[in-house]
Amino acid sequence: MIQLPKDEALTPKPSPHNFFIWGATMSGKSYFASFFPHPLSLNTDGNAEQGSTPSIQIRNVRNKDGKLEQSAIKQLDEVITALQSQPHTFKTLIVDVIDDICVMIEQAICLEAGVQALSDIPYGKGFATFNGVLQQFVMDLKALPMNVIYVSRELAITDEQTGTTEKTPSLKTKYYNIVNGNCDLVIHTEKFGTDTYTRTITDRRTKYEPENIKDARVKKLLESCTGMF
Repeated sequence: MIQLPKDEALTPKPSPHNFFIWGATMSGKSYFASFFPHPLSLNTDGNAEQGSTPSIQIRNVRNKDGKLEQSAIKQLDEVITALQSQPHTFKTLIVDVIDDICVMIEQAICLEAGVQALSDIPYGKGFATFNGVLQQFVMDLKALPMNVIYVSRELAITDEQTGTTEKTPSLKTKYYNIVNGNCDLVIHTEKFGTDTYTRTITDRRTKYEPENIKDARVKKLLESCTGMF
């Protein structure tokens, strides 16, 4: 039987565990993420061997007939199940990159349904299935007793009339809202020249105090981000 908590006010001590890191190519996104404690990376771009982080390659695989042989959706589910049930020492899970994961989920749904696009599935079931899979994936990751880092690329949009350029995460807004809604901090990485890298907090769930972050490594990493404390 469930045990109800005491009816008393608590003093919140928030500590961030879910992060969204975005930036241009070669701006240090994956490099920064790799310094979090005991990381495991879900890799999508095929360059896992170039890094030092243990990784699992996520992808859809088709057989010779073009049908889905290995589903990225099933892979993601198996990874989460393994992290929940198998003994391990990983403390951080890096989704590198979340943009590609969304594409793979959409592709897997289309291949299983034998259509070209989600809109080809009648009555909006394709979009409903996609939203359900992505939301469940994000919620399952949030429930893990680990740091979770979503890595996304950067999209630069220049206004032709004013000449100003706006930089945003390349993840589609409707997907970003699902992911970011379950994140504590959003961090933008940038590179200037050949060897100058910066990290800036662009969004946060609440104000965090240094003393509430118990992991010394995470605290030191966040201290390197402009606007953190």
